[in-house]
Amino acid sequence: MKALIQFVENKIQPNFEKGGKFHKFHRSFEAFQTFLYVKGDVTRQGSHIRDAVDMKRTMFHVVIALTPVLLFGMWNAGLQHYRALGMDVSFWNEFWFGFLRVLPIVVVSYVVGLAVEFIFAEIRNHEVNEGFLVSGMLIPLIVPVTTPLWMVALATIFAVIIGKEVFGGTGMNILNPALLARAFLFFAYPAFMSGEIWINTTLREGQALVDGFSGATPLAMLAANEVQNLPSVLEMFLGTIPGSIGETSTLAILIGALILIATGVGSLRIILSVVVGGLFMGLLLNLFSVNEFMAIPPYYHLIMGGFAFGAVFMATDPVTASQTPRGKYIYGFLIGVLTVLIRVLNPAYPEGMMLAILLMNVFAPLIDHYVVEANMKRRLKRMKPSTVKVQA
Repeated sequence: MKALIQFVENKIQPNFEKGGKFHKFHRSFEAFQTFLYVKGDVTRQGSHIRDAVDMKRTMFHVVIALTPVLLFGMWNAGLQHYRALGMDVSFWNEFWFGFLRVLPIVVVSYVVGLAVEFIFAEIRNHEVNEGFLVSGMLIPLIVPVTTPLWMVALATIFAVIIGKEVFGGTGMNILNPALLARAFLFFAYPAFMSGEIWINTTLREGQALVDGFSGATPLAMLAANEVQNLPSVLEMFLGTIPGSIGETSTLAILIGALILIATGVGSLRIILSVVVGGLFMGLLLNLFSVNEFMAIPPYYHLIMGGFAFGAVFMATDPVTASQTPRGKYIYGFLIGVLTVLIRVLNPAYPEGMMLAILLMNVFAPLIDHYVVEANMKRRLKRMKPSTVKVQA
């Protein structure tokens, strides 16, 4: 490692410093350098607390937590493909098929997103932040495996520029960039984000799907009042159903949640409050049961669609979520409530989680503001001296 550092700093770095022939790309070189090893820079002024957990390590923790979801999504893409054809193949054949379909989406997301990040870093002459390490993984996981690569690239560019850079970059955005990419695709290309498009059935000419096969997701079935066609609870929990690449398996998502909570990266307050909010609204709708969607058990909402994925990996975004402890409970609870409300009462948006989180991203600062104001009022009341009546 010492030899690598000496080679980079003595042979390569001078070319990117002021006066070097590649000085214009100083920020890009700096990004690659800090990716290889931690530089020996120190803070010269102000009071600071030394901590081994920097942004890079935090982002890597999230990527590690997303790995079980990604691997399961690859296998499930192959499983759904061969199941649609009525073919029984080995686990590795299913995984390999899904791997070849999902990997290009991940590569396009990272290459395009990082390219935009690097361009803006050079133009503004600021450091390349590690925030896109997570966004670059989240974007592929919340889209169908059938999404064209050019569409993934376009959505990624939109998310980075409109979701982050216009606000000043990582840490300044008010909306979750990955969800913004999904929203862009949902409203710009709805035919590719809804309906029975969740299974890759690219085959040689002459082959076709088996008769009677449906690629609809459980939420699409409920929106169409096809409750009798719903998969079993076990299938929905394990994730062996059609859906976005990383959103089907609640089990894999729970593994990621444990990693985030154990490392202190994910907020347990937000995750639990989202779940409580979803169950509360599900129970409330059960009281009316005007249609079959309202009558389903509340816990169904937790294992269908992107509820679990959104609660663990999207709602807990430390930049766009509420920051105060009490605000996190309110923020998460309202996300759970709105998700189920949108799903059941608005068939045009059967998912619900995406819109709920984006809406609460906007209101998160307001929630924190009123929480802080309430705390200040309580403390001021405690500070007032009590009045003592003196008898004559």
